[in-house]
Amino acid sequence: MTVIVLTNCPLGLRGFLTRWLLEISPGVFLGAPSTRIRDLLWTEVRRYAGQGRALLAYQTDNEQGYAFETHDHTWHPTDHEGLTLIHRPTARAPRAESPGSPGSPGSPTVDVPRQGWSKASKRRRFGGGR
Repeated sequence: MTVIVLTNCPLGLRGFLTRWLLEISPGVFLGAPSTRIRDLLWTEVRRYAGQGRALLAYQTDNEQGYAFETHDHTWHPTDHEGLTLIHRPTARAPRAESPGSPGSPGSPTVDVPRQGWSKASKRRRFGGGR
């Protein structure tokens, strides 16, 4: 089983993939091509993705039972003791500006959570129910 997910890719690439895979949702392709065809498809996706992002997931014989690859994605597969995990980079910023404090040069940085920007978080924050 092979799944390819495209985001912000040219329409021609989507049409190209429909020759071998079924598009079950916009940008989501599913099928069971051979390993050789899967590798050729992934090469073409990486070549013609343009400014878009792509994700390939496929069934394989390992501990997890699957493997995945990414193209121009901020999340990257990382091997951790034989398991493939997704590494999600976080914004890191200093906590304080004064010297000797946790945010000064040479001291560890802390993760700063993003402020909510969705309509739901604004409603929760300001109590604007419908």
